[in-house]
Amino acid sequence: MVSALLEDLKYRGIIYQMTDEEKITELLDTEQVSIYCGADPTADSLHIGHLVPFLTLRRFQEYGHRPVVLIGGGTGMIGDPSFKAEERKLLTEEQIDQNVDGIKAQMGRVFDFNDENGAVLVNNKDWLKEISLISFLRDYGKHVGLNYLLGKDAIQSRLETGISYTEFTYTILQAIDFGHLNKNYNVKMQIGGSDQWGNITSGLDLMRRMYGENESEGLTIPLITKADGKKFGKTESGNIWLDPARTSPYEFYQFWLNQSDADVIKFLKLFTFLDKEAIEALEKSVAEEPHLRKAQKSLAEEITRFLHGEEALEDAKRITDALFNGEIKSLTSNEIKDAFKDVPTENFDGEDENLVNVLVETKISSSRRQAREDINNGAIYINGERQQDVNHVITADDKLDGEFTVIRRGKKKYHMVTYNK
Repeated sequence: MVSALLEDLKYRGIIYQMTDEEKITELLDTEQVSIYCGADPTADSLHIGHLVPFLTLRRFQEYGHRPVVLIGGGTGMIGDPSFKAEERKLLTEEQIDQNVDGIKAQMGRVFDFNDENGAVLVNNKDWLKEISLISFLRDYGKHVGLNYLLGKDAIQSRLETGISYTEFTYTILQAIDFGHLNKNYNVKMQIGGSDQWGNITSGLDLMRRMYGENESEGLTIPLITKADGKKFGKTESGNIWLDPARTSPYEFYQFWLNQSDADVIKFLKLFTFLDKEAIEALEKSVAEEPHLRKAQKSLAEEITRFLHGEEALEDAKRITDALFNGEIKSLTSNEIKDAFKDVPTENFDGEDENLVNVLVETKISSSRRQAREDINNGAIYINGERQQDVNHVITADDKLDGEFTVIRRGKKKYHMVTYNK
């Protein structure tokens, strides 16, 4: 017996561990299965490091199964210790509730909540808050052995540096989640990152001890790394967030567009819903015509469209094209600020400034002599337009909205000059 869904997941490199492949295959091939994946609201937005498990859950929905999306408003008050170097800083209940609202809004982009197998959104605070301390100890803690918990890799990794009883109980709370969803939503599978294996198996064990044998299973996804071994999902400026107010669609698009040839096919498999034939065609393009960067463009377009919509994608592409063609003045001030938020910035007092002086003070050019040479050679651009006059003075005409000037040396060395008002 072969599950087409599992075969697709294997092709994409999504499966790391399964509790029982044969049983999972039978389950997926014989019924519509309710499957859950969760995330704790440690911020008001998820970032792309959270994406693969939820995209995997969406793949189950594409094959006719029913996703149950759990936002951990309850477990978020405790903090998952799994493979974390130190204790998490506790958030207030108000902060967590705000974070839950932010993440709920993002889930509407990932899942279809309206069709026949529409996704269900739940918050574990709704049931965990009803459990008293006595009930927790008698009804749940009684079934979980101390040696069993100490044997979990996620907990063992914290024993030397220290772990509070609060975080020590986290895996029990997540086990309660699995049991609650099994009983109330007929959830028979949990999926998560590889760091969640201990929490998933704890849930299966607790259900077996409390309710007897059942059909529930678990599946984990490997840690996503780049070809050079570095952690995936961060840039010099930090996380790539799903919230467009934190990471703009342009920044989001650029992140994917700039992936290396060594990584792009792997990421197409993990982060897009392109089929095997389309991905193999792009893989051939990487090998035979890498300069065209078709795979990177496809990756950036697919994931940006999926999470931010067609209009946001078109805006991101328009900004990209304008910058590539030097048409900076065609962009709005906010688009320019967004595009150049990470470039070096120097502030001036607002007076007219000689271009040579500006190039030296901003260290775009190493000396006045080099600055004049750069200008004469046509290497200097002001707001996308080449400037070859060594006597040029930056005046109000060069100050976009009276606030800033974008100076470029060569093809890629950008600098933003801002002005006091």
